[in-house]
Amino acid sequence: MIEQLLELPAHVRERLVKALKTELLVTPYEEAAVRSALGGAAAAADIGNALRWLNDRGIPGAAVALALEAASRAVADTARPDLVWSGPEVPGLHARDTRRVYEELVASAEHSLWISTYAYYDGPQAFKSLAARMQAVPQLQVTLLLNIQRRPGDSAPPEQIVVRFAERLWHHDWPGSRQPAVFYDPRSSPAPREASSTPRL
Repeated sequence: MIEQLLELPAHVRERLVKALKTELLVTPYEEAAVRSALGGAAAAADIGNALRWLNDRGIPGAAVALALEAASRAVADTARPDLVWSGPEVPGLHARDTRRVYEELVASAEHSLWISTYAYYDGPQAFKSLAARMQAVPQLQVTLLLNIQRRPGDSAPPEQIVVRFAERLWHHDWPGSRQPAVFYDPRSSPAPREASSTPRL
């Protein structure tokens, strides 16, 4: 059963360790308590089952927390991406709110982040936690892959559309002093001549 806990995404595993160490989460590890302690983790029922199974064999929460911490340190240098399913919260669908997942992943980033999105809204709010994390963790390298789309009826040259987008991004939407690397696909705003590589803002 410990394997199930080791296979949790890193940010969920970290929250579980903290909840067990601070006794925010204690036996009998009911699903609602696990979900509350972990900020709505979709796997709350499985986590609760694993913790109860271990507890029934004499392994208390504090020991589970130590084991998870030791295992995390042992694989710290092993590149292992976290796959996160997010979207609107729908009964019966095990997905978490996209904004909540985004905030958790940003808050735990130490080395690099690649973020791709078709659209974003309320730039200063959307990028607030990312800009703060970049400021707090100087070695964090962030790459954004953004969509620059020609609006209906806009006949401006592609270069002008890109310039307007960049000005809005850096002067209105981006709240931080450190800037991420930003790339876009020129095919989203067709030009008479196609660029041969992905341009950078």
